[in-house]
Amino acid sequence: MIITYLGGEFVKVQFGDTTLAFNPISKDSKLKSSKFGADIVLTGINHPDMNGVDQATFGDKKSFVITGPGEYEIKGVFIKGFQSESGYDGEKRINTIYSVTLEGMNICYLGAINTAELPKEADEAIDDVDILFVPIGGNGVLEPAKAYKLAVAISPKLIIPIHYGEIGGNPPTGGSLKTFLKEAGENPAPVSKLTLKKKDLEGKEAEVVVLEQE
Repeated sequence: MIITYLGGEFVKVQFGDTTLAFNPISKDSKLKSSKFGADIVLTGINHPDMNGVDQATFGDKKSFVITGPGEYEIKGVFIKGFQSESGYDGEKRINTIYSVTLEGMNICYLGAINTAELPKEADEAIDDVDILFVPIGGNGVLEPAKAYKLAVAISPKLIIPIHYGEIGGNPPTGGSLKTFLKEAGENPAPVSKLTLKKKDLEGKEAEVVVLEQE
C-alpha cells in the first residue's frame, strides 16, 4: 500500500492496480488540486475543497463514487460510511466517516469531523484500526488537542494528521501540526509517501506519521 497526501483532506491510497481517492479537491476550490484516475472515490462532505470527483477521473478509468453512509464492496475493498457532523467553512454540514478494509489492513478516515467523540454507530462498528486519518486544523473541524484525544481513543496503530496548512481560504495554520505533535510527544520527520505492508504495523501503537504535501 502506498499513501500520498495531496493537501487539504485529499489522500490517495494505492495498492496493486487499484487506487482510492479520499475527499479530492475540486477544480472549483481555491486549494491546489491534483488529477489522476481513481477506481474508488470517497467524498465525505459536499464542498469544493472535498468533492472533486472530476479530479479523480482520468482517461478510460471509470470511478465508483461514494458520497455518504452505507456499506459497499468494490474490487475486494470493503467500505462502511457513517454520518457525523462538521462545521467546515463556517457552516453546519454532514460529514461521512469512512472505514475501509483492504490488503488485510483497516483504514479509518474521519474526514472533516468536528466532534470529539465518534457517533455511536461508528464507535460500535469501527475496531482494530491500523491507519487513522484525522483532521487537526480547527476552523470547523477538530482542533489539535481534541484531534489527538480522539485519535488515541480509537487506538490505531498509525495516526496520520490531515487538514492543516492553508485550508478553505484561511491563513496558513502550520502551527496546528506543531501543536498536534506536541500533544503526541513526537516529532517525526515528514515523509513524501508512506509505503506499508501489514507486517510493518506489528507492535505499533498510535505512532504519528507526517506526510509531506505532494
